[in-house]
Amino acid sequence: MENQDLHTAVEKLFPAAKVDLERLIRIPSVSAPGYDAAWVRESAETIADLYRHAGFPEVCLLEIEGAHPAVFAEYPAPPGAPTVLLYAHHDVQPPGEGAEWELAPFEPVEREGRMYGRGSADDKANVLVHALAFRAHGGTPPLGVKVIVEGEEEIGSDHLGDFIREYRELLSAEVIVIADSGNWRLGQPALTTSLRGLVDCTVEVRTLNQAVHSGMFGGAVPDALTALSRLLATLHDERGNVAIAGLVSGEAPQLDLTEEELRKHAGMVDGVELLGEGTLTSRLWTRPAVSVIGIDAPNVAESINQLIPVARAKISVRIAPGDDPDRAMDALVAHLENNAPWGVRVTVTRGAKGQAFALDAEGRAADAFREGFREAWGTEGVSIGVGGSIPFVAAFREAYPEAGIVLTGVVDPGAGVHAPNESVDLGEFHKAALAEAIALRLLAR
Repeated sequence: MENQDLHTAVEKLFPAAKVDLERLIRIPSVSAPGYDAAWVRESAETIADLYRHAGFPEVCLLEIEGAHPAVFAEYPAPPGAPTVLLYAHHDVQPPGEGAEWELAPFEPVEREGRMYGRGSADDKANVLVHALAFRAHGGTPPLGVKVIVEGEEEIGSDHLGDFIREYRELLSAEVIVIADSGNWRLGQPALTTSLRGLVDCTVEVRTLNQAVHSGMFGGAVPDALTALSRLLATLHDERGNVAIAGLVSGEAPQLDLTEEELRKHAGMVDGVELLGEGTLTSRLWTRPAVSVIGIDAPNVAESINQLIPVARAKISVRIAPGDDPDRAMDALVAHLENNAPWGVRVTVTRGAKGQAFALDAEGRAADAFREGFREAWGTEGVSIGVGGSIPFVAAFREAYPEAGIVLTGVVDPGAGVHAPNESVDLGEFHKAALAEAIALRLLAR
C-alpha cells in the first residue's frame, strides 16, 4: 500500500490525539457575549502548545483589537512545493440548558465509539485533524503547511475579514482547506459544495402605550403577542413553504436521504409533519428556510391578566446559493411591514447578513481529498450541500481568488452540533486525519 506509512503513523498517534481532544473539550471556550473571554484565550494558548508539540516550527497567536485570538502555525514549503492553509475554529456554542445534557457539557466522556462534550465535533476534533495529519508526516510534510484556528466562528466570524486583511501575506496559500463541515453519514465521507447564507432581524409589534386590564379591554383591543403570532404565521404557507416573496430557490441532488432518516437525525416528535415541498436535499440545502429563534414576551410563570402592549421576535432566514443577502434582507423587512395584522405598529431592526456560497468540486485539491477519502474510508466520497452558513468562505475566496478551496470535516448527522449531548464519532475522526495526511502528500505532487 502506497500510503502504509501514513496509516501506521495515524494509528500510532491517535490515542494521544484523543487525550488532546479531551483536554480541549474541558476548556469552555464560548465566544458569545456574556461569557468569560479568558477561556477562549486559554483555548488558543493550549492549541498553540499542541501545535508546537506537533512539530510546527512557527506558532503564534494572531491578535486584533476587540477580537478573540486566533492561532497560527506554519511549516515553510520546501523549494518548489506548494503551500496549503488549513482552517478550523476553537470557539464553541454556549451549552444551553444543563438539564438537557445527559453528561456535563465540558467534561468529555467516551461512549460506544463517540466522544461527548461541547465542541467535540464543532470544531475541536477538526483542530486536531490538522495536527494529526501534520504529525503523520513526521513533522516534515512534502509541502508548506499553514494553519489558522479562529476564535469567533460561532459568533459570525465578525473579525475574520480583518484578520485576513491584517495578515494577508501570512495566510496566503495555493490551497485552502476549511474543516468546519461534515460527511453525508457515518462511513460516507463528503466534500461540501454549497452553503446557504443568512439574514436575520428583530421585529417589534406594538398595540398599546402600556399594558391594560384584559377583562376591561379584551375583545376589542388587540394584544401585541397575539398580533405578533399572526404576523409570524405569514412567514410560511399552509404546506410549510417559505412565503417571503423574492427569495431565490434552487434544486439539489437528491442523493439517498429518506424521511425516516431525517426524522431520526433531527429527533422529531412522532406525528409532526415535515415542512415544504420538493426533494429533502433541496429543502435542506438550496431553498430558503425561515425560523423564529427567540421571542421577548412575559413568561408564563409571571403572566397576569393584562393585554401585552409590545412583543418582539428574532427571525433567522437561511438563503439559498445564488441569493444576495442585501436583497434577501429587503424582502424579509418588506414582508414583515406589509403583513402586519389589524394596523399594529411594526418596527424591524436589521441584523446579521452572511453570503451563501457554491463551490466547484473539481480540481487537484478536491481530487486529492477524494483519493484520501477512498483510502481512509474504503469508499467513494460524495458531494453534498449544507443548510448552515459559513459566511467567511466568501472572504477567503475574495482574498485568494486563485486558491483551490475544499470544505470538509468530521461531523456526521448524529453529532448533535449546537445541541445538547454533542459528540464526535472517533472512527470518523481517525479517518478524517488519515485522509488529510494522504491529501497533503498528493497536493505536494
